[in-house]
Amino acid sequence: MSTDADFESQCWRAELTAMANAVRDRSVKLQDRPLALLDLLRILENLHREIREDLFQESLPDNRQDLYALLKEIEAEGGWPYIARPHLRSLLVNLSPPQSDKESPDN
Repeated sequence: MSTDADFESQCWRAELTAMANAVRDRSVKLQDRPLALLDLLRILENLHREIREDLFQESLPDNRQDLYALLKEIEAEGGWPYIARPHLRSLLVNLSPPQSDKESPDN
């Protein structure tokens, strides 16, 4: 038997999936525009920070039992959400290799 909370949770998951699909579809359309993709990543990072700092932290339980239950749920569902920033080396992989002296037009 499904409860109202289960139904609400299913609707919420469907709404989140729709939002994620919209962002994914838009990012695919921007795949040849690195500056536009960078803007998108910055917006997502800022949104992540805003939700974490302004909403999530304020909603944390104020007793040990509820906090333990939340931490158990976080661990069971895949851990803490994190938005990683690429290291400069990973960006440099896309650069073409430097020309050797033999190929240099100065020789």
